[in-house]
Amino acid sequence: MTATSGKKRFHLKYAPHFGMFKHHAGDDLVDQLKFAADQGFTAWEDNGMKGRDVAEQERLAKAMSDLGITMGVFVVNMGTAWAPTLATGKKDALEKFLGECRESVEVAKRVNAKWMTVVPGMVEPRLEPALQTAYVVDALRRGAEIFEPHGLVMVLEPLNFRDHPNLFLTKIAQAFQICRAVDSPACKILDDLYHQQVSEGNLIPNMDAAWSEIAYFQLGDNPGRQQPTTGEINFRNVFRHIHQRGFAGILGMEHGIRGEGKAGERAVLEAYAQCDDFE
Repeated sequence: MTATSGKKRFHLKYAPHFGMFKHHAGDDLVDQLKFAADQGFTAWEDNGMKGRDVAEQERLAKAMSDLGITMGVFVVNMGTAWAPTLATGKKDALEKFLGECRESVEVAKRVNAKWMTVVPGMVEPRLEPALQTAYVVDALRRGAEIFEPHGLVMVLEPLNFRDHPNLFLTKIAQAFQICRAVDSPACKILDDLYHQQVSEGNLIPNMDAAWSEIAYFQLGDNPGRQQPTTGEINFRNVFRHIHQRGFAGILGMEHGIRGEGKAGERAVLEAYAQCDDFE
């Protein structure tokens, strides 16, 4: 497969990110969106969208709308994700998180986003785990109250303990428990298959067990967190399973590239064509 226009659409909504095809498309972000659309991609994600200036957000949103690209996640809480925050039960941490949620509503409206990533922060080792869970649930209920009237969804992302030690949320079953406790359509799970392969494997049974609370996927092979086919995950089978379950949401390509320059970018395109080749 070569990087040419007019590609058939994939079975699923795989979402690249800015920089993934820059050697083919150039540095301009709208040109990168156009290139991806030409390759058959119908979704996009940008973790850092919230930090872009308003004019750029509006320019990118218009381009996505014109190209028929659905906006995926951006990160809600960069300021509270990487320290003990929601698990502490402290009022100042809660208020900072709720402020990030309110800011994210305006960004989501501007860029036509529905899903936004939330990482509940690190553990507080001086508190009982059950107390920490209760505090996180309380905080997420408050966040859901902000998002729900706007039809927005925060997706909780469990991250693996090897790359991100001491984070509170690490596994799909834990995220499922929390979403059930929050009990809001505005609080669901982001199942990052790279992180979950590192943390526990058993990808298909675990997603099936939590299916009712999963709203978004992210991708990356292990080891290396690069494109499918570079590691141990059988992505063709995983994608087939997700498709057969009727998933209509986005699968974010939150991974690096094995290979350099245009050749590396072509390898990404070939990997997705290969893994999406199922009946």
